[in-house]
Amino acid sequence: MAKTQYRGTGRRKSSVARVRLLPGTGKVTINKKDLNDYFPAELLRQEVVRPFGVAGAEGKFDVIALVNGGGLTGQAGALRHGISRALCEADADAYRAPLKAAGFLTRDPRMKERKKYGLKKARKASQFSKR
Repeated sequence: MAKTQYRGTGRRKSSVARVRLLPGTGKVTINKKDLNDYFPAELLRQEVVRPFGVAGAEGKFDVIALVNGGGLTGQAGALRHGISRALCEADADAYRAPLKAAGFLTRDPRMKERKKYGLKKARKASQFSKR
């Protein structure tokens, strides 16, 4: 009596989201907390559920996600990526084209630049003085 579930892994910067989609009513649970409790900012909550709006699947799936690493914005981006991948696994014919057109299936390659020797940060140098 196994329930149908679809999995997707999303990444952004140093955040990783492991997402499970279950047929349901649209409830989103992140690290055993409700979406509204985990993300205080409305903009981040909208970012997480945007794949459902683009694919036309609002209220069809419940989301159970485990997220770690990075900050809140990176985690929201990782969740969006993971949900999009899981939706493609659920029904590639219906959901893949709109999600791809919106750019939700592309992993954001931007990462923090590494610190270079002789500098204080990646590009910040100590102040120059002629004398």
